[in-house]
Amino acid sequence: MKTIIVKIDPKDPKEDELRKVAKIARNGGLVAFPTETVYGLGTNAFNEIAVRRLFEVKQRPPDNPVSVLISSFEQIEQLAEVNETAKKLIKAFFPGPITVVMKAKPKVPSTITAGTGKVAVRMPDHPIALKIVELAEVPLATPSANISGKPSPTKAEHVIEDFMGKIDAIVDGGETGIGIESTVIDTTTKPPKILRLGAIPAEEIEELVGEVEVTEAPSMKYTHYKPNARLIVVFGDSRDKILEKISEIATELRRKGLKVGVGIKKLDRPIKADLVIEMGEDTKEYARKIFDTLRKFDRVDVGIVESIRGRGLAKAIMNRLLKASDEVIEV
Repeated sequence: MKTIIVKIDPKDPKEDELRKVAKIARNGGLVAFPTETVYGLGTNAFNEIAVRRLFEVKQRPPDNPVSVLISSFEQIEQLAEVNETAKKLIKAFFPGPITVVMKAKPKVPSTITAGTGKVAVRMPDHPIALKIVELAEVPLATPSANISGKPSPTKAEHVIEDFMGKIDAIVDGGETGIGIESTVIDTTTKPPKILRLGAIPAEEIEELVGEVEVTEAPSMKYTHYKPNARLIVVFGDSRDKILEKISEIATELRRKGLKVGVGIKKLDRPIKADLVIEMGEDTKEYARKIFDTLRKFDRVDVGIVESIRGRGLAKAIMNRLLKASDEVIEV
């Protein structure tokens, strides 16, 4: 099939162009577009056939629910029964990088809920995403716009790699701002459960709603964020020791004839590798670059990453790295 690519300036989104994309989504087509976290792949949430096609194209297991994007608070009423915990989170964080799980209303297709009776709702804080959902005039079922198991997409080129010729439209709105996915919290349990660490720290949520449990959604049993390369994550308390170990591993692997990629916070010392990427010492910069780096490791046989430590966003980043890794080394 032919995939149209629409380039949009997120600072000045043209409604006429976005209206075409929104119409495709409303009519059951598959469209990819940027949010503030990662690129999403959306279609009409109430069109069961379209949602099934989304699962097929994305190669998503049927027991892995998808989130639904909304553009207005009124749309929540179409989807979910809003409890008191959910109300607090929605008031505090919508629009923003949080997905709130609530009891689904009967009209929500079971394909979206994966038969759980729960629906995950998010209002994105991005002008392109919000406008597309608004113009579609229906909530959009929208998981990340990548083949299941691969690193999430933060640039249109990542979406093009995975879906060119397989979906109807791709909106190129530049690089996403946060770079990792939203925090997912299930408000139907007591205490509420954070099913996926993300852009909003667990500590910030706990301050608002009280005790929360950090666990994993059953869907997280599947492979996530994997580059084609073997991935080694190195961490420890001494950066000198971390970089020494990375250099040692890279030298040994290259001696064996393997291509090696390295991702480190700062290029403040020479490291011999076939690909060296500076991730950034700032946690937010590191988050923006993590998935792009993992995708660039597809060019090599082995990728080695300097880990990041800390609370909040740093913890969410490490969650992704550990899931993507084949080996973790502590020094």
